[in-house]
Amino acid sequence: MKRPRKNLRHSQHDWREQLRRVLSPRTFLQRHAQVALESLGRLYRSRVSSLMTAAVIAIALAMPAGLYLLLDNLGRLSGSWDGQASMSVFLKNSVPAKTADALAKRVREWPEVSSVQLVTPEQALAEFSERSGFADVLEALDENPLPTVLVVVPASDYADPAAASTLRDRFSRLPETELAQLDLQWVQRLAAILDIARRGILVISCLLALAVLLMIGNTIRLEIQNRREEILVTKLIGATNGFVRRPFLYSGIWYGVLGAVIAWVLVETGFLLLSEPVANLAGLYQSDFHLETLPFQLLWVLVAAGMCLGLLGSWLAVGRHLDAIEPS
Repeated sequence: MKRPRKNLRHSQHDWREQLRRVLSPRTFLQRHAQVALESLGRLYRSRVSSLMTAAVIAIALAMPAGLYLLLDNLGRLSGSWDGQASMSVFLKNSVPAKTADALAKRVREWPEVSSVQLVTPEQALAEFSERSGFADVLEALDENPLPTVLVVVPASDYADPAAASTLRDRFSRLPETELAQLDLQWVQRLAAILDIARRGILVISCLLALAVLLMIGNTIRLEIQNRREEILVTKLIGATNGFVRRPFLYSGIWYGVLGAVIAWVLVETGFLLLSEPVANLAGLYQSDFHLETLPFQLLWVLVAAGMCLGLLGSWLAVGRHLDAIEPS
């Protein structure tokens, strides 16, 4: 009668040991790694169709990423021009040259001002004559109609539109000033256009994310239908829905990762092709502006977005279609 008790204790010990091994974190990670590699192997065995699906996902991910990068470059361009925004202060014709020179020296001491250039009527007429090509016509004038101008560059702390407008109002209140014109209106318009574009890209990104979800969900649905017999057999021998669901979830993740990597390659290639023409155009305007490609750090953001979309799309597809496959 003692042997059965020993056998019972031995069997209980083995059962607990097996349960402990199954529930251990190491075994849990090993099984997930095994399923992930197995799912990747299935994609490789049908690599043509898998690559086509990943390419469609890549195009959907590359469009918002490329548009975001384009807006970021435009923002850098407008930001570099903000510091160069100037203000033209036209003085009254009755202001003598000494008074204008004294005003320029006084304005240079203002903390809101970075630099001041005094342009006399003679200098302005000579520059206009050189650029316009009407030198013969201008020589026929009895008097110089151009006023004295102060070209003011605001300090970096006063280069934004609000502070620059306040500085313009201060110049307008000077008794020597006829007109103070702020050459910053185009920057304000560009900022408004960029804000509209950012919101448009957000809407486009949401729509394309929905398209990625539908694409991955439909792909996983077809894969579930193709493996219907395998799923039935697996459930007949006692597999749970969680066990059956796991390979499909990893397939969705792999689709998202591959699509994100291909999207990164597409964006990099497109901006590299555009970088030389943009540099040539910037050189014509005496600017050293150049396009910045997608930073390597943002590759991980793109991969994480692809993984999340792939996991969500596969989860929705599996949750909807897997429950309908039950052994009768």
